[in-house]
Amino acid sequence: MTVFIASAVLLTLLALAWLVRPLLWPARGTGISSQRLNASIYRDQLETLDRDLARGVISAADCEASKDELQLRLLDDTEEPALVQSGNQHSFWTSRRTAVVIALLLPLGAGGMYWWLGTPDAIDPVAAHKAAEDQVSQMIDKLAARLKEKPDDPKGWAMLARSYKVMGRFPEAEQAFLKAGDLINTEPDLLVDYADLLAVRANNNIEGKPLELVTKALALNPQHPMGLMMSGVAAYRRSDFKLAVAQWEKLLAVLDPGSPDAQQVEADIADARAKAGLPAGAAKIPAAGADAGKLPPVDAAAAAGMTPEKINQMVEGLAARLKANPDDLAGWVRLARVYKTQGRMAEAEAAFEKAGKMVDKDPDLLTQYADLLATRSGTIEGKPLALVNKALALNPKHPIALMLAASAAYKRADYAQAISHWEKVLTVLPPGSPDAKQVEAEIADARSKTGLGLLGKSKP
Repeated sequence: MTVFIASAVLLTLLALAWLVRPLLWPARGTGISSQRLNASIYRDQLETLDRDLARGVISAADCEASKDELQLRLLDDTEEPALVQSGNQHSFWTSRRTAVVIALLLPLGAGGMYWWLGTPDAIDPVAAHKAAEDQVSQMIDKLAARLKEKPDDPKGWAMLARSYKVMGRFPEAEQAFLKAGDLINTEPDLLVDYADLLAVRANNNIEGKPLELVTKALALNPQHPMGLMMSGVAAYRRSDFKLAVAQWEKLLAVLDPGSPDAQQVEADIADARAKAGLPAGAAKIPAAGADAGKLPPVDAAAAAGMTPEKINQMVEGLAARLKANPDDLAGWVRLARVYKTQGRMAEAEAAFEKAGKMVDKDPDLLTQYADLLATRSGTIEGKPLALVNKALALNPKHPIALMLAASAAYKRADYAQAISHWEKVLTVLPPGSPDAKQVEAEIADARSKTGLGLLGKSKP
């Protein structure tokens, strides 16, 4: 924008200099007088008469008569002409005033013409971005209108659903996915996109229908990158760390070695291995047959869908949109969750802060924010625990909040409080599930440290 303005100003100044220079500095005269020229001519003629008289060509009387005639003509031609009073002698439009008017009108006229006929918004990045968004919205609205007239177009509904999702219009995106019908069940990309949408709408909860859709997608394409990522995240959140490691190792096989995404996945794998009690670099779930522990071959079409690069582009696009529209609290929540999933913890914390009041009213968001802060600081005490307590005030049986509160109580040796929280967790877990068994083991350990042992066996 600065370069454009500087170039325009420079060209305008050059044009002005070319136009007003003749008015301010008129060309000087040559210094040749017509009177002096006439006198010189007559002088030559008189000298010619003297030469003719000397040669006897003319008589003395004729010579004198001719000289008298020439002298009269000379007097007549060299007489000062009467000054003619010009009607413009005292005119308002002097050359200087004309130059000033041109200097004012030329820049104003050029600027006005550009503002009228040009595209001034093109030099403003924010306005250009908004104009692009408006253009995309118009295209999406045209597609929606066409599909209302011809609803039997599953590919069109799928395209509309994805467009709505990118624009953050989630309820409309879900309706469009539903209208795509059976086409979704045949396309792993659509299954994963639909699952991601439902997870976002469910406060980033992948369990339930989102995970069912991810499982279907992986049945069609076992190396689908986004499907593997979501499957691993779901397993990690339910503490099935071995399955998380297995899914992320498959994902690692389809990423570019050494890329930022691969490095992040490697860090996630290392974390899951540590929590699963597996040795570093050896976390693979045994499989039946001769190929046990061997990763499946990488399908060339594995990265044809939502690649990490595309995910990063979408994240950056969302961040740019939120900078232009900072009052979109739901958008900041989405960005915070994505940043957290990507391991960009500092940016995730800043996004949670900007979500403001929306976080304070949602126990899921409060718990996610607390978990983020605890991960960054290495302790749940302080602000993370305050957020957990807020979440429990809104939902006393929130499982993740109860687990975090129990962990904090256990670490400060308040075993009775920890047992109380874990017993509440058992009331919301399926009896006999791996998660329930893990919580029962935590309760037994806490009881042993209080001296209760099995006497105070908890009841789910």
